[in-house]
Amino acid sequence: MDATATIFISIASYRDPELIPTLQDMLRHAAHPENLHLSVCWQDDEKLSLFEQCGMTPEGSRIVAGQKVFAFRYRQARIDIISVHYYASQGACWARSMAETLFEQEAYFLQIDSHCRFIPGWDDEMVAMLRQLQQKSARPILSAYPPPYCPGEEEEASKKHYVSRLILREFNPQGIPMLTSTPFTATGPVRGSYLAGGFIFTHGDFVSTVPNDPQIFFAGEEIAMAVRAFTHGYDIYHPHKPLLWHFYQRKAHSKVWGDHSNEAKAQGAVDKAWWERDNISKKRVRTILGLETADAASLAPYGTGSARSLRAFEYQAGICLQKGTVLPEVMSAEKINFFPTPPDDHAQWLARQYVWYKKNLTLEPAVWRADDGEAGNLHLGVYNPQNMLLYKRTLDARELQVLHTTSPDGNLNLSLEFKTANAAQPAVVRICPWSMTSGWGTVTEKRW
Repeated sequence: MDATATIFISIASYRDPELIPTLQDMLRHAAHPENLHLSVCWQDDEKLSLFEQCGMTPEGSRIVAGQKVFAFRYRQARIDIISVHYYASQGACWARSMAETLFEQEAYFLQIDSHCRFIPGWDDEMVAMLRQLQQKSARPILSAYPPPYCPGEEEEASKKHYVSRLILREFNPQGIPMLTSTPFTATGPVRGSYLAGGFIFTHGDFVSTVPNDPQIFFAGEEIAMAVRAFTHGYDIYHPHKPLLWHFYQRKAHSKVWGDHSNEAKAQGAVDKAWWERDNISKKRVRTILGLETADAASLAPYGTGSARSLRAFEYQAGICLQKGTVLPEVMSAEKINFFPTPPDDHAQWLARQYVWYKKNLTLEPAVWRADDGEAGNLHLGVYNPQNMLLYKRTLDARELQVLHTTSPDGNLNLSLEFKTANAAQPAVVRICPWSMTSGWGTVTEKRW
């Protein structure tokens, strides 16, 4: 990496004990730490001496955008800390936006979460990969859900070495696409349509072209950013080899939705409960996606761009945002997330689409057992609010036995997944057991 390849690194950290280990690992494995400028929005209630105790040298403070910034030096890298009490946090993208105020026109931009590990020479690898992609795209982005690691004594052994690409999981009740990932193998980065908030690497001007919207709380962050990046002319690629790892199983760690509760608001600790910010956030995401009456341009500077249209994004991703439908290939075994060529006929493209639904159900013994004990069959039907049958499924005795043996508590854990041309949302699932001796059992309704 040459001397001009400076990297601005944005890190949002919420009460995260993995922050310090992440900083240490990142800089220990950097080929050129002297080229790195780390900006951390630290939402916590700890003292700044924590950084000194870990070997970071304080270099004074300054005021930027009304916030006091504390400077540290570690392994030649600059680390700027914006220290905010966790009750003053306004969400993940607010913290990312705060971190971006310290951008100093560095050549490259890296956005990560505060619980990561890195390959040796990760900075050289990212820069080289992005430069290679410039032969294909004027504005490439590297993004993916990194493979997992788990901190602790077995940390090295816990690191997985597969890579994945982002795909559609489902539309949530607000019509917002939610993402997941699927592994792939390739000899080079592969094109995609979606990006991950926990790993974005691109040119530095992304910070000013597609800045984080501070009012996006959490859910919808990634699809909103993907659409905005696309409409500003950026092309997303998923790396073909691991560049970093991410800690996903953080059940014991504090979360903003746990701290910013109704009780915390009633006590005056926060001015808004997390769900109030989330409601505002989802409306902004829906506006970006063309699902609200407001124009996305009204969100400037956090709106869409003019290089490409929202419909062009839909064609590329194989989804219709207005209808909440997808092409069959999107949910097929191949999980296609990128269609390089737009359709010749929009009406035919729409006609090929389906609504996909997926739900995990827990069925208690009283629900799935027949009156005389074991059921011979279990019948399930999914209905919309107008009582129209959308989907039905029958489990035979063998299938019930397999589910039963994998559920030691006696409950059956069942996944329902189906497609329909009817866009009406499912409302209820009706479940009824049947046996040869006692016939039909009791019908149980569960909300979808």
